[in-house]
Amino acid sequence: MKVVIIKYNAGNIQSVDYALKRLGVEGSITDNHEEIRSADRVIFPGVGEASTTMAYLRSNGLDTLIPTLKQPVLGICLGLQLMCRHSEEGDTECLGIFDETVRKFVLQPDLLPSMKIPHMGWNTITDLKSDLFDQSLDGQHCYFVHSFYASCGADTAAICNYPTPFSAALQKNNFYAVQFHPEKSGTVGAKILENFLQLKINL
Repeated sequence: MKVVIIKYNAGNIQSVDYALKRLGVEGSITDNHEEIRSADRVIFPGVGEASTTMAYLRSNGLDTLIPTLKQPVLGICLGLQLMCRHSEEGDTECLGIFDETVRKFVLQPDLLPSMKIPHMGWNTITDLKSDLFDQSLDGQHCYFVHSFYASCGADTAAICNYPTPFSAALQKNNFYAVQFHPEKSGTVGAKILENFLQLKINL
């Protein structure tokens, strides 16, 4: 199986590569369009700022390539946010794969006195609706680091609360995305990555 990790100016690419290696998979890190198109699985990771990252994607034509991919694609963290329609971070028009708006967390001391921004650490995922997840993963903890979140909507595949409910995962056709970091989420994250590698997509 050929697994490609999209190379662009965002962090956590190496940690995703290491997570794949732990599963016995040698991923290829590239921004070459033909290599990405020919892959069996594509991972779109990201840690960074939305507007500058989208500018980089546009400069390399990746903004037009990614939405046309037909194989299973997995966005991680900023990758999820950039797959949405719009982000409040830098008032950024994104890839529009998911028709969701990415908003900034607002402190809610009346509901969660201990709330800090960014949302950092372990939190539960619930209401799982995607073949990316086993139902045994409902209520399990995953590792989050983010200040912005995708709203809940038609494509929401998992929910997390902080304290506002938000999309911990999204899915539409062959496009999957998670707000948490599976590569940092222990055995739960490893299982989610393994499920992604085993997906069967018929388009």
